[in-house]
Amino acid sequence: MWSAIVAQAGSSPPQPQVSPTTQHPVTKARKSSGSSVDRIYDQLKQMAMTYRFRPGEPLNEVELAASFGVSRTPLREVLNRLVAEGLLDFVPRKGFSCKPLDTKRVFDLYEVRCGLEMMSAKLATERASDAEIDALVQFWKTATEQFCTLSATDCTRCDETFHEQLAALSQNSELLHMLQNVNARAHYLRLISMEQETYRRNTCAEHHLILKAIQERNIEAAVNGMSAHVTLRQEQLVEVIKEGVARLYMR
Repeated sequence: MWSAIVAQAGSSPPQPQVSPTTQHPVTKARKSSGSSVDRIYDQLKQMAMTYRFRPGEPLNEVELAASFGVSRTPLREVLNRLVAEGLLDFVPRKGFSCKPLDTKRVFDLYEVRCGLEMMSAKLATERASDAEIDALVQFWKTATEQFCTLSATDCTRCDETFHEQLAALSQNSELLHMLQNVNARAHYLRLISMEQETYRRNTCAEHHLILKAIQERNIEAAVNGMSAHVTLRQEQLVEVIKEGVARLYMR
């Protein structure tokens, strides 16, 4: 369903064409090793984003390495990368663990998100072409038509994509990179929120207002609309965090 929305909206980026070349055996080995690390990274990142490990729970490196069929060296590389991205914690002599799901940390994260989103709205209004804005409007129009019937997972991906595409229109790659990181760290709470029909409807309406302001090149309205949109999410966070923690210990 998610891929159908992207395809219908025409927002799927073209894939680069790679011509086949003959590779040296050493190059192939390195590529295979890199592919293994990428595979582990993708899977472990998804597990961390959705709290498949309980908050604060130590990770058993031996068990993880065995489950992925790799040695601890590539696993440790991935774990360190996830620590750098803020998805895991590391304490010397204690090892790696999943990030705690506490109110202060989450509120800090959403304050950062609010600043990034407001800057995205401002710069996109100033810099994006009419065609780029129209493409984002079409993407969200297509998503909205099915938003209330999608799974919570697909709704979350639509919402994240909307905000990241808007950040891309800012023409500031660092801004986009930071927002993607924040989205990954807030993914679990967003997922729970998207199970509520009221939250979905409000998301659709608020996105339309933001887009309308951007189309009209009204910087103040776009920034204020985005600020209200993200701040409202902050006000709902306490209940969402309680629900999220409760679910983790019911698994």
